[in-house]
Amino acid sequence: MTPAELSSALRDALAAAVAAGELSLDPADVPAEVRVERPKNREHGDWATSVALQLAKKAGAPPRQVAGVLAARLAQVPGVRAADIAGPGFLNITLEAASAGRLARTVVEAGAGYGRTSALAGQRINLEFVSANPTGPIHIGGTRWAAVGDSLARLLRATGADVTCEYYFNDHGAQIDRFARSLLAAAHGEPAPEDGYGGAYIADIAAAVTAKVPDLLALPRAEQQETFRREGVELMFAEIRQSLAEFGVTFDVYFHEESLHSSGAVERAIARLRELGRVYEADGATWLRTSEFGDDKDRVVVKSDGQPAYISGDLAYYLDKRERGFDRAVIMLGADHHGYIGRMMAMCAAFGDVPGENLEILIGQLVNLLRDGKPLRMSKRAGTVVTMEDLVEAVGVDAARYALARSSVDTSIDVDLDLLVRRSNDNPVFYVQYAHARTANVGVNAAQSGVRREDAFDPALLTHETEAVLLAALAEFPAVVTRAAELREPHRVARYLEELAGRYHKWYDSCRVTPRAEEAVEDVHRTRLWLNDATRTVLAAGLDLLGVSAPERM
Repeated sequence: MTPAELSSALRDALAAAVAAGELSLDPADVPAEVRVERPKNREHGDWATSVALQLAKKAGAPPRQVAGVLAARLAQVPGVRAADIAGPGFLNITLEAASAGRLARTVVEAGAGYGRTSALAGQRINLEFVSANPTGPIHIGGTRWAAVGDSLARLLRATGADVTCEYYFNDHGAQIDRFARSLLAAAHGEPAPEDGYGGAYIADIAAAVTAKVPDLLALPRAEQQETFRREGVELMFAEIRQSLAEFGVTFDVYFHEESLHSSGAVERAIARLRELGRVYEADGATWLRTSEFGDDKDRVVVKSDGQPAYISGDLAYYLDKRERGFDRAVIMLGADHHGYIGRMMAMCAAFGDVPGENLEILIGQLVNLLRDGKPLRMSKRAGTVVTMEDLVEAVGVDAARYALARSSVDTSIDVDLDLLVRRSNDNPVFYVQYAHARTANVGVNAAQSGVRREDAFDPALLTHETEAVLLAALAEFPAVVTRAAELREPHRVARYLEELAGRYHKWYDSCRVTPRAEEAVEDVHRTRLWLNDATRTVLAAGLDLLGVSAPERM
């Protein structure tokens, strides 16, 4: 019995009790879904629910009385061995071994579809992440967003959402001018401008542009700078896209900031806000009444010289997303953008939308790379920051993605490069991938020993304590996926996989899938192969959600 099936059985029991007059509840008060969770103490059963506590007030009865009604009805449900009342009204549920064991076959037959749900079906989500300026390689903070953002997109899709991954291409503004001037200086062998960009990559791109455009340096300096701007940005962004692709990250849309200004989108957004009464004129400038929506002050959207302020692009971009039909715009920003949250949410409200619902902002904290126990701060190529290429070169794509996705984004993390290349159990990505490789090896050995899943499946034989624990972990996977998607927390999947791997290793040490040389193949071996392969299925599915490979040999 899966958690979903148990949840349905509980709901049916509630509905039947109400219909029979055993509980004084309005049928409309019966929840569409009854949540079940794993008890922290295995002695308390396989699953637990607090639904009796939640409904007691509406039912006009003590929680334990409500739980008693449910327990009596659950006892009649096939596959439920016991339903016990605990504490103020918790209901602890123990399944029969066969009922719990049937999950192994369910998982194997579902394959990669196991764990996928429809929890977020119907939602159209625009997920914007990385969006690094095309003025240099992706630094380690952007690399964290690449790993987390891509994993989040996979999770959202696994729970039924319609997701568009978008990269906001910052090709408008002063930073691009500084980039062009830096390339120009490098081409002439001059020092980088005081406010410009340094690093070997600037010289590389400058050389590539001069090779692409013959006699470039013979042109007037202003024309040279414009050429370096146009061609340099194109080359830099091509490199960024290639780096992301090699990291396993692709985007559905690359949105150019420049298009907001050239298409009139900025003016249209301001006009919309003016119609809503959110805009006013003062001191020769145009202002947005963001203070009415929680911001610490009103914001200038058009400066007194007639030039659009920085926030004007945000206004136009947000409205563009909503006009493209997205219910939710989820934006991932670095820690240095924390101060933008108030004004962005006020902007959302000014358009008549709901902050936190139509617009979500996730803030990622810093990443510290360690080698030999010391911080690694400089890139050989970028000069001032550690880049995506530096990290991948040091540990590989799998280890890099896993390490960056396994911690909550709202916490700073230390990534130990020495640990991530170690083939030991204290390396979390190795620990999980090794578990998957071990399940594959067990399958090979089983085939050589004549153990075939198709010959028998008797879930009642899965009675060892480690089997109950492993089955319980497998049953949790769909809920973990859904919760991780709803909370925008891919790290929950990584931590789950590590726990699952640990339970599998303990089971492997205690229960044999292949008989010893002097033993005959029995149904218990065949049934355990189902459990082994179910674990393999879930480990592979979980790693795929993180964009990490599931090797069969290590």
